[in-house]
Amino acid sequence: AELRKASKRLTCHKRYKIQKKIREHHRKVRKEAKKRGRKKPKKDPGVPSAAPFKEELLREAEQRKQRLEELKQKQKLNRQKEHEKKRKLEAKKAAKIKEKAEGKDSSGKSKARTNRLLDKNSKKSFCRELKKVIEASDVVLEVLDARDPMGCRCPQLEQAVTCSGGDKKLLLVLNKIDLVPKENLEKWLNYLKKEFPTVAFKSATLMKDRTMEQFTKRRARVDLSRTIECFGSKCLLKLLQEHSKTQNKTIQVGVVGFPNVGKSSIINSLKGVRACNVGLARGVTKSMQIVQIDKQTKMLDSPSIIADPSNSALALALRSIIDTEESGSADVLEGVNAILNHCSKQQVMMHYTIPDFRNTEEFLTLLAQKRGMLKKGGVPDIENTAKLLLCDWTGAKVSYHSQPPGSQRPPPYLTEDKIAEMQECFNLKYLEEENNNTVQALKYRSPASSIVFQSSGMANGTIEENKVIEEASEWEDLETSKEGEEEEEDFTESDDDQDNVEEEKDVKEVNRICSTLALALVSLTHDFLFSESEHSHSLSFSLDKTADEDDAYDFNTDYV
Repeated sequence: AELRKASKRLTCHKRYKIQKKIREHHRKVRKEAKKRGRKKPKKDPGVPSAAPFKEELLREAEQRKQRLEELKQKQKLNRQKEHEKKRKLEAKKAAKIKEKAEGKDSSGKSKARTNRLLDKNSKKSFCRELKKVIEASDVVLEVLDARDPMGCRCPQLEQAVTCSGGDKKLLLVLNKIDLVPKENLEKWLNYLKKEFPTVAFKSATLMKDRTMEQFTKRRARVDLSRTIECFGSKCLLKLLQEHSKTQNKTIQVGVVGFPNVGKSSIINSLKGVRACNVGLARGVTKSMQIVQIDKQTKMLDSPSIIADPSNSALALALRSIIDTEESGSADVLEGVNAILNHCSKQQVMMHYTIPDFRNTEEFLTLLAQKRGMLKKGGVPDIENTAKLLLCDWTGAKVSYHSQPPGSQRPPPYLTEDKIAEMQECFNLKYLEEENNNTVQALKYRSPASSIVFQSSGMANGTIEENKVIEEASEWEDLETSKEGEEEEEDFTESDDDQDNVEEEKDVKEVNRICSTLALALVSLTHDFLFSESEHSHSLSFSLDKTADEDDAYDFNTDYV
């Protein structure tokens, strides 16, 4: 027999007894509160309607409030950065202690294994492979995102190719042209072709592996590995084939650029199958890959260019090789803030269909609520929303466009002789005709649906391996000697304490200013109301005065 659950019902006697006890308790609490004399919280009277300069005072109060919020947000970001830095250092120390405990042999093996893995994914490895591609190439294709072509150009790369000597050529490939308005694309093609030969390109989408096939209802085989919706590939292939004929040899074409500009997608589009791995994550390609297009052309896929840390926050957010999954929340929030500051606020609100927002945190909160990205207890997941937004902007989901510079100012390394040298082996007339055909054949976003974006200019990149600063090497330098480590830790702790003291001082100063202004406002309104009442009393007595007495009246007496 199954055991039945005990009933929760009570007898009437017990229920009434409980209710009576509750009533007595409440009565006792009220009695004690009455004895103590409970003070009601004072309401903020606000600014009276009759107060002078009411609008200005309210505006100033709102500005003060905004400044305080911005200060708090800045302090929060700084705290998060410091916390992440300490956490990484602690993790590194813990790993070293663990290695020492395991013993010399096991630690040596694990170290070699981790070094091998780190070497493959490290920035130095990326630079080494990129350098290899540039040296092995006869023609270098610099891939640019049509939404921000100037932000995708790397002056260090262009200088390395143009000043390398020999017959090395540089071609610009303007990819993702379907994500910008038609007029904007034409402006950029006219601007870029004055410096380097530029090809308008749209990579193939819905790319599958070459082994993938699908059976239809009629049992006919359909090969999904073939490319679809590709524009500009015919033009680019013909230019490369003509160049190989003039050189009388098989040419190697290196494809380089910043992350997520579509390097591997261009090779897949030219090959006609998925020969290289592609993905939304940054830094999918980790080493040089050779893909044979035809008898005369070999394509060399390369890892992404490493963005220099000296770049602006916007350039680091869009062009950095670090994956958003691994990067810290403070860096991601800073990147989103930089993007929003370089866009039209109204267009961003219309694109994401969210109401007005005051700062980045509020924007991400509204977006998280709209997309249902909530943590436990209904708290908006701001960090993951920020990562998703960065993926949208570097991927092909968001349509935005930037305007080319007003005047043509080539970089110092690009002289007229160099421009002529880069253009001499290519049929520029054919290139222009094919670009026009590509522009006419595509469907474009309307200018109203595309967000106006303010570019931060060329992004500096690191090509030399010895110039790359790895985070791991920094940690190793910190832990070389125990004494140095202790001194540095003391120094960083003292710096943190100083920063915290300064932050506290700033907050106290703002609070002090707000309190003094509030007191001044109360006294001003009190004086104004008092002077008004005094003036109304004096009017009844001054009706019988003569005109001369009125003229001689001192108006300052009301305000003494």
